[in-house]
Amino acid sequence: MAVKDKHDEEAIVKRVSRGHEEDEHGGAWKVAFADFCLALMCLFLVLWVLAARNQEQLEAVVNSSGGSVVADGNPSLLDHISYPPGSLIPREPVPGQAAEAKAPGKHSAGDTDNGDIHLSKTRFDSAADMQELAQALADMSEAAGLAGNLQTMITPYGLRVMLHDTDKQGMFQRGSAVPSDPFRALLLRIAPVFARIENQLVIVGHTDAAQYHGQGNSGFSNWSLSSSRAMSARANLLQGGLPAGKVLQVVGMAERAPLDSAQPLAAVNRRIELLVLTPAQARLIATMYGMPQQVVPLTRGVDTVAPNGQALQALQQRLQGPAK
Repeated sequence: MAVKDKHDEEAIVKRVSRGHEEDEHGGAWKVAFADFCLALMCLFLVLWVLAARNQEQLEAVVNSSGGSVVADGNPSLLDHISYPPGSLIPREPVPGQAAEAKAPGKHSAGDTDNGDIHLSKTRFDSAADMQELAQALADMSEAAGLAGNLQTMITPYGLRVMLHDTDKQGMFQRGSAVPSDPFRALLLRIAPVFARIENQLVIVGHTDAAQYHGQGNSGFSNWSLSSSRAMSARANLLQGGLPAGKVLQVVGMAERAPLDSAQPLAAVNRRIELLVLTPAQARLIATMYGMPQQVVPLTRGVDTVAPNGQALQALQQRLQGPAK
């Protein structure tokens, strides 16, 4: 009987399954991670595009009013100044924008040169003085194509300059504090003229009587809209070269002082007024809101301001009439 050599035995090959180890250390997770990164990059790109839309208008409103506004008579909020929720884009103005602000008396390309506007003086007190300034502003508005949007009125306290809407041309985008291009260009043109005079300004914003729907007492109203528009006008005047100290007061009047009271929704009621004050009227307004010069005790816990003796005596003489 032959003995079988151990080297002649059949070789047995054992295969060990490594499927579980390949799932843990293979390349499938890398593909999934790459897909996730690509989706995240697309999301950031969409957010950036949304935040960058209308960038110039967004910055203008943020710098001027600092808040959102709603359309006249429209319950929906406008998104002129709102960045998308979750946006990673900085909310500060773009660096270099301040450097682009115009120095007093300088204009960008395309602006009308005001070098041909010659004023005989820098201090305007009388009605004749104010008439000269009114004519200069009328010429500038006509050159800007906004002659029908400007009215001037000489009053005892100064020159009243009314920049209002018409049925064809609005001063602002409806329901917002974003100025139209022609109106913004006009403000930039007249700013150097106001910068050359000593008189101070009061800027007043007005709306029509269209009311907001579905807004509570703390919601946006014509008061906030008129105030935002007045602040926007101030911002553009400052950009045009008007020194900040020339603006004495910025006021929002909502719909309380219409030019056309018979038609509360008329376009002419939506306006910005620039009041060029006489020096005496400017001092009176500053004193009205400032610290009284002479305080006299009236009763316990109540003080009163003593009137000017000379002014009081002059008033008494006018009331009594000429001496007989």
